[in-house]
Amino acid sequence: MSLPAHNNELQAADRLTLYKQIRHDIERRILTGEWPPGHRIPFEHELMARYRCSRMTVNKALSELAQADLIERRRRAGTFVRRPQHLSAVLKIADIRAEIIALGRSYAYELIQCSRRAANAADRARLGVRKAGKVIAIACRHSADNVPFAIEDRLIDLDTVPEAAAADFTIEPPGSWLLHHVPWTEAEHTISAMVADEGTAAELDIAVGAPCLVIDRYTWRSARTVTAVRLLYPGESHRLIARFKGG
Repeated sequence: MSLPAHNNELQAADRLTLYKQIRHDIERRILTGEWPPGHRIPFEHELMARYRCSRMTVNKALSELAQADLIERRRRAGTFVRRPQHLSAVLKIADIRAEIIALGRSYAYELIQCSRRAANAADRARLGVRKAGKVIAIACRHSADNVPFAIEDRLIDLDTVPEAAAADFTIEPPGSWLLHHVPWTEAEHTISAMVADEGTAAELDIAVGAPCLVIDRYTWRSARTVTAVRLLYPGESHRLIARFKGG
């Protein structure tokens, strides 16, 4: 009697692994732009044939993608990559690593501090959440041609992004990891200026009192906070440019 039960457990594990594979495959195609907004996802029977699985396995993967606001399912029409509905950021969310490389400069990343902890009152206020939960707090430095380019102070809400607990931020910048692994539906930038205190001056290798450009960014997925980050740049070597077209 134990053999059939064991087989059932293996089959259930296989289904779990397969549905995750289907979800990750579709998510990767969407996030990389291979399947742009409006692109029709293969029909369920096509996915069943491609992955050699049941309709239930396919439906579970598609349901989670729909809950993450990556796809929309239309009765009798099919399933499509969702067009952004709630984006409010004036500036795009840039990958600092990609930005530095695009400038033709060598990129370097240094993790200064990373801790996983229960969210304290300050963490909850910063993330805009009320209930207790866990967060990852990260401080790191990005450099271009061995010159400090920006310092980053970030909180990631583990209730929204539990997979971040397994990420290795000693080698992968958190912003790059989030952009490639975590979908978001809404973002907000606040741009300001400040003068460098002793700690900031040391981390950016600038004089105390030198101007700094500050970007505070928040991102959400379906009204749940993904991350809050503050980026500090040496003010004398950075500027922001936004181009607009009339309606």
